[in-house]
Parts: sequence; structure tokens; C-alpha cells
Amino acid sequence: MQVTWLLNSDWCKRNLGKRILQRHRGKGGLQYRAPSKGRFAVVGYPFLSSDETFEAKVINIVHERGREYPLAQVDIAGKRFYIPAVLGTTVGGTIQIGPQATVASGNILPLTNIPEGTSVCNIERYKGDGGRLVRNAGGAATLFANSPSGSVVRLPSGKSITLPPGCRASVGVVSGSGRTEKPFLRAGPRFHLKKSKGKMYPRMRGIAMAAVYHPFGGGRHQHPGKSTSTSRNAPPGRKVGLIAPRKTGRKRLRSEVVSR
Repeated sequence: MQVTWLLNSDWCKRNLGKRILQRHRGKGGLQYRAPSKGRFAVVGYPFLSSDETFEAKVINIVHERGREYPLAQVDIAGKRFYIPAVLGTTVGGTIQIGPQATVASGNILPLTNIPEGTSVCNIERYKGDGGRLVRNAGGAATLFANSPSGSVVRLPSGKSITLPPGCRASVGVVSGSGRTEKPFLRAGPRFHLKKSKGKMYPRMRGIAMAAVYHPFGGGRHQHPGKSTSTSRNAPPGRKVGLIAPRKTGRKRLRSEVVSR
């Protein structure tokens, strides 16, 4: 009982310090999670039991808190669902969903039915998951090749992946690409954007902190004092800086490497 009293006493809180911010956030408390308020829909393709081609109507284009891109509210046979609005989507317009749909902007088809070289977005990672890849504002991938074993898609990062047959995708580019062209003139709008996504803002440099608050803190010369590369298996509180980097240092051109 005496030990419990000491651990819960004000003296303990004043003199034993507290967890550093990185470790506290790693706990996953409610104050660091993206709030559910303002979220009203599950975004994804509808599950269709048959292989028929349906025509759906775009009822509205809405904004959901924390999302970079607008959502299109679509009605198909009395059922409504939400998908990322593709560039060119209009209220009152129609989109086709199914293997026999025409290859036009906004239509949803299996990758095997889309010609090679077409720009696609909101791609399913596995058949029927509703779309998981390339959903950011202005994002688009390129269908590189189709084969019986699957479809090869080149992502915006340049990486190519092979997806199993039957995965669906939307033809076109996700709308909202001009969002980043408008700067944040004040800290308030950026604060609310980060808060809606559950991200930390503002961020303080680790070298500007005291040693008790960050592994890079302490000292007068604003220097980490140790390597900034951190293991992937580092414990919470030490997992800061460059986490499991592939390479560090200054980038050099191939000509410089060959000359040496």
C-alpha cells in the first residue's frame, strides 16, 4: 500500500519526470488518434455479386473531415456508397461499374479489362476490398501490363507491383490536385488540418529540447551528439530520427562515383 501511495503521489509526478513525447504518442492514446467526428462514410467500391455492368448516378460531391480529396456520393439500385471523386466527375452524371463498362474517366472496371498504359486510381489490393491504393489528391498510377497471372501497375512512387486478377480500379486521376497550391498563411488552419488527421503539430526539433525530453536533446551546440539512424526494433522513446534508412549521407551523381 505504501509503494502504491508513493507511485500515485504528487511528489512522484513532480520529481520522477514523465515519458518523452515520442513514447507517449506510441502508446496510442485517444488524444493522439484521428477523431471520428466529421467522418460519415466508408469509402470504397460496392460489393456486386454478379458480373453484370451497372450504371450509377452521382448524387452529390461532398467533403469529409481529414481527407485531401472530395468524395462522390453514388447511388446504384437504391444503395448509396462513397468513392474518391475522379477528375471530371459532376453532380447528376453517371458512371459505369462492371467488366463491360467503357474505358472512360470515372468508370470502374477490372484491371484486366483496361487497356495497357491507362491512368487508373483507387486500385484494389485484393479482389473485393473496395480500393486501397492511389487514393491521394491528384494521384494516378499507370497500368503497365496485363497477364493471366495478374496486372502490373506502376505506382506514382515509381514502384511496380503485380495485383491478382479481378482487382478493380477507377479510370482517371483523383481530383483535388490543386489543394497544395494554396499556401497556409496562418498556423491555425494548419493546426486544424493536422488535428483532423491525428498528427502532431507544431513540431519541435529534438536538438532544441533538454536531454530529459528527447534523445537528441542537451548540449549547447545544437547537435544530436550521436547517430541519427535508428534501428527498426528500437524501443519507444529511442525510435526517433532516421528509422531504418536505406542509405544516409549526401547524394552523389553516378559520374562522381565512376570518377573516383
